[in-house]
Amino acid sequence: MGTHVGGLFALLHAAGSAEGFVESKLAAVGLSIPKLAALSRLVDAGDSLPLGQLAERLACVKSNVTQLVDRLETDGLVERAPDPNDRRSRLAVLTEAGRRAYEKGSRVQGDAERHLFEALSGDDSARLADILAKLDRARADKPIASAADAGLGLLDPTLSK
Repeated sequence: MGTHVGGLFALLHAAGSAEGFVESKLAAVGLSIPKLAALSRLVDAGDSLPLGQLAERLACVKSNVTQLVDRLETDGLVERAPDPNDRRSRLAVLTEAGRRAYEKGSRVQGDAERHLFEALSGDDSARLADILAKLDRARADKPIASAADAGLGLLDPTLSK
């Protein structure tokens, strides 16, 4: 295996470019990637989840989910409700406007994804999937203690507007 100088930065740049493209398309319909991800998890769960479970499914800390749900609630896309199974917990409940936003956002995200990947042939797509799987396995085999230890100032995407 050879050393690929700049390979990580090229990967991060490409990921950032793709993320920026998708974010710009979602912003046109009043959403962001984190908002769409939260709406998606709620839809998948049958329209409601305790905030702690939503945090787990989004792989982020509860305080970030609280802020994200605050923004979704301000937008009228979710409501908070008492959890009938746990008096200490609150549910994030999808509203009808939230379901419509999820459906529109999913279409926009799908269109953006098709636009980005139409430049790739079938073989390119298969190779990319293989490369990404290899990188994911390599990451899992040799985890870095934290992004700070790696010298990367990565931002938590759940905090983006």
